Amino acid sequence: MNDVAVTEWKQDVGDEWSPELDELDDSMLVQRAKQGDREAYGELVRRHRAKVYGYARSITQEPFLAEDIVQDALIRAFLHLGSLVDAARFLPWIHRIVRNQAYTKLRSKPIAQERTFTGLMRDVEAELEEEQWHNLDYIMLRLARSGVEGNAQEATPEERIVRKELLETIGGMLRCLNRKERQIFESHFFDHLSPQEIAKLFRLSTANVYQILSRSRKKVVQEKIRVSVDHYVMNRKDMGCMKTKLLPNSGTLAETFTWTSAASALHGLLSYTDKEESLTRIMGLSGYAFRINICPGDVNIAGPTIYDFRDILSKGLRNLGFRARIVDAMPLKLGPNTNLVDASMLTPEAKAKRKLHEALPEALNLIHDSIDRGLPVLSWDLFVPEFGLIYGYDDGARKLTAVECGKEEHIPYDHLGRGILEDLFVLAIDEPCTTDERGQLKGALQLILDHYHGREEQPQYSVHGLAAYDVWVEAFRGGTVEPNGNSYNIAVVQNARHYAAQFLNELSDTWQGGDAAADDRLRNLGKEAAGLYASMAEQLQELQQMFPFPAGGEPNESEQAGRAITILQSVKALEEQSIVLLGQMDAELNK
Repeated sequence: MNDVAVTEWKQDVGDEWSPELDELDDSMLVQRAKQGDREAYGELVRRHRAKVYGYARSITQEPFLAEDIVQDALIRAFLHLGSLVDAARFLPWIHRIVRNQAYTKLRSKPIAQERTFTGLMRDVEAELEEEQWHNLDYIMLRLARSGVEGNAQEATPEERIVRKELLETIGGMLRCLNRKERQIFESHFFDHLSPQEIAKLFRLSTANVYQILSRSRKKVVQEKIRVSVDHYVMNRKDMGCMKTKLLPNSGTLAETFTWTSAASALHGLLSYTDKEESLTRIMGLSGYAFRINICPGDVNIAGPTIYDFRDILSKGLRNLGFRARIVDAMPLKLGPNTNLVDASMLTPEAKAKRKLHEALPEALNLIHDSIDRGLPVLSWDLFVPEFGLIYGYDDGARKLTAVECGKEEHIPYDHLGRGILEDLFVLAIDEPCTTDERGQLKGALQLILDHYHGREEQPQYSVHGLAAYDVWVEAFRGGTVEPNGNSYNIAVVQNARHYAAQFLNELSDTWQGGDAAADDRLRNLGKEAAGLYASMAEQLQELQQMFPFPAGGEPNESEQAGRAITILQSVKALEEQSIVLLGQMDAELNK
């Protein structure tokens, strides 16, 4: 890129934006930016500039110098974007560029700035975290090759002390291993012996060495996470942030309004903002009133929640006027039905035996930050696999205060992500986004139609949208329906269609788009669709009576299965008609 192009980029990269780019994740934006799309890179800058500036300022302690460093780093990043191999790690990559630029600037100053010991410690830890802190092999290899004195000529005495302390901390993690495990572990990672060489040295089989190394590595990773959480809490104490905070309970938190717990949690979340919305509008604009996910075969209870939480919740929240910050460590998989497992598996003691989640420190940071801003966070699988809210913390006791499906409890920090599914998902409101009523409805209709037509990502364990009715019918025909899961799916879909009818009726009664003729057409389409959804809810109510939750009745009995198939086929026909009407509403808005 020549100087003229750089100048033009500096002038306009931060100002260009389009709604399409706003919906893309960092990986997609990086790919487009690599192809020369300056608007895509501009969106990356808009998203992350504040974080990058904060990082630069934490190093320099000078706002103007930090601004110069960020500007230079952003241009350097754009010029060298092709060297970024993992598109998903754009932010850590640009952090490294900022850090290198900052250290270059600081070294060029006449007198090096004084640095606090804790600040240096955080810098060294951040360096590892941004590189491969999650990769134990990388850490051990790096320490083994370079040692504490590896950069002795470049490092200051203070930095060498910090590196030594970091090495001692990591070495301390090895205390979780027994004597034999530690000997074999150190022989491999520090002495660089192969498993075959270790087998000869300790008179073991090679297979046994591999097993010990695998088991030891898992234990050390768990200890590393535990130490990370300890350091996180100690850093809060060092910075004077260690405290107890409990947001006022608005009364919406402990009530269950709908079988769709994600919408209930969103309702509670938004009650703390100046854009409080009714549950009906939340169900409609988030698309949850129109969803149906069914697991083939047994109609598993997990069906309604087998989808990409990050994608659907962030799009739904944007339709409600907010952007989201998310910690997402959710492998899309089926787990056991918590209604059918032994109660002992759901106890705090059972949680304590499960592995610590690698994303725990990041999740705790997001929780603290949001609650300190006066906003709870939405989280998954706090007590059971549903959505709830975390609205308080106690750093001294290391406990969170949370509510899920009407149940309020305290959760130890290290139990987060150790539920029966061992999933971790935390969402916080980031900042408002400017979206008018028309934009909100357009976004909602696009989300709904993508779901119905199978255009959203579908995990292998469930079928989404209109096609879900076919696998539901097939399960009844095959006599493979699990009663508890089936009754839960019926309750979720029936309740959702009830809210769909309410949402469309309210929309038809209140819509004012500015064009009288177009407004009449859209209102009429909404009213007609509302009638169809009301009919669906009524027919599904019969299914709910046949197969009540939680017992679920006898779904595999031939006569009841036959009646269920008839109802589901009728509901699907109504759904097909409603999809046509929703498509026409979308077309009206796009004229």
